[in-house]
Amino acid sequence: MGPTASGKTWLACQLAMRFPVHLISADSVMIYRGMDVGSAKPDPEELERFPHALIDIRDPAEAYSAAEFRKDAIVEIEGALGRGLLPVLVGGTSLYFKRLLEGMADMPASTPEVRAGVLADAERVGWSAMYQRLCTIDPVASKAIHPNNLQRLSRALEVHAISGRPISAFWQAQAPGEVRLQDGRCVSFLQFGIMPADRAKLHEQIEQRFDLMLEGGLVDEVTALFDRGDLHPDMPSIRAVGYAQVWDFLAGHASREEMRERGVAATRQLAKRQLTWLRRWPELQVLASGPGVTEREAMLQSTLSQVAEFLQK
Repeated sequence: MGPTASGKTWLACQLAMRFPVHLISADSVMIYRGMDVGSAKPDPEELERFPHALIDIRDPAEAYSAAEFRKDAIVEIEGALGRGLLPVLVGGTSLYFKRLLEGMADMPASTPEVRAGVLADAERVGWSAMYQRLCTIDPVASKAIHPNNLQRLSRALEVHAISGRPISAFWQAQAPGEVRLQDGRCVSFLQFGIMPADRAKLHEQIEQRFDLMLEGGLVDEVTALFDRGDLHPDMPSIRAVGYAQVWDFLAGHASREEMRERGVAATRQLAKRQLTWLRRWPELQVLASGPGVTEREAMLQSTLSQVAEFLQK
């Protein structure tokens, strides 16, 4: 795990060069086909050499939940172990890791009709009013869900619309789960968190990478999505960092320079949220990272040593 631009994919591929591993992506944007540049998805050559499961498994018009990730990840883990491979999950979507390790509340699945109704209400009254609605029906959940996290806000309202119960009631009934295989075995995990030693350097890396994305065709990529006609800015895929800012630019709501500035700022905010998650994460082996070769080599050697020790237990 780690914030954006911290070297997660690089480290995972280094592990794949040294151990018989099965790489599993835990990234909520890389799941989408046609969203390659803005998600920093490994290029086709890299994916051919180091295949990642759970990449390109959804169309941008489709939703994908943390519950679905947990189910799919467990299938991949079990399949890897059955082939004698070491499952390695890599990504920055902390909620995916949390749901995998802690289990899921048994809450009702949404439906296209209910989701469309929530989105229609949001279009009519605005998301601020929808958040106030959540505050009224579920004060507990409103404290746990940021007003700008539209995906979680929408999900909470959908659960209430379907069940008549607040989503927090399902949370409270949730028992910590186990990653248990069909034969009854439980899977134990060695958990690494990449923590940049210098926040300013991370910000520089984020800015440089966003500029490289723009040079590498991010605007063309979002233009193809924009021109499809079946996507809109309230969809989880289009709300993704980078994509949302370019979408606004294409819609005429921002200049190119404003789009760049907002994209960089949004990516830095994402990294800040990811780091906040990691600082609160239990049982985390912290890896100090940096942009230089020396820092990366030290991070790699620390990882290799701990993995070797873990596998001997």
